[in-house]
Amino acid sequence: MPQTIYDWLGLADYCALTIVALFGAYCCVLVWTRVGQKGFKSEDEQNAFLDSIESDLRAGNFEAVEAACMGNQRAVPVLASIGVMNRQLGYAKVKHLLAERFQRDVLGEMEKNVSWVTTVIKTAPMLGLLGTVTGMIGAFATLAAAQTVSPTALAKDINVALYTTAIGLSIAIPLVMAMNAINNRIRQMEELVGAGVTRFLEAFRIGMARKD
Repeated sequence: MPQTIYDWLGLADYCALTIVALFGAYCCVLVWTRVGQKGFKSEDEQNAFLDSIESDLRAGNFEAVEAACMGNQRAVPVLASIGVMNRQLGYAKVKHLLAERFQRDVLGEMEKNVSWVTTVIKTAPMLGLLGTVTGMIGAFATLAAAQTVSPTALAKDINVALYTTAIGLSIAIPLVMAMNAINNRIRQMEELVGAGVTRFLEAFRIGMARKD
């Protein structure tokens, strides 16, 4: 193969690494932002919201609860709104519905983006290895094409071989650390939402009993 082919393959690998790095960073920011949008900043803030609707829940004043939740996109208010809107299903079915909707609407979307970050973490070193192989093939092709080869002629292919590997690892390592932070944040959000939904359901059960 002509030497220019290896040059183009090296350039394509650099471009692919750049795209993968940007996409991985974008998915990380997306998940991090989404977790912030769906969860309250603290347990105290979540408790303050639940305090504001608990008396209406226990009294069976579900219309007021629905109005209080309207426009709030955090997970607990959204799930509370779904619960009171589907109260005709009964307590047991509402409890099951909320668990299903939380898993599908909140965690499902986050898991999709997390899986893309995981794919980037696996792909970046492989692209780096591809660049290494391409660079070494180009170097050997240069050696085979001429009887006398200057170090400068080999340096370009060897640089591709080394740089692409380094870049691939430089992409994967920070993303691994970012994923650990993201998973911890998702876990904290799950625990906080779980506690909030449990408290909502207890007050909701009392309100349903009064309505009956």
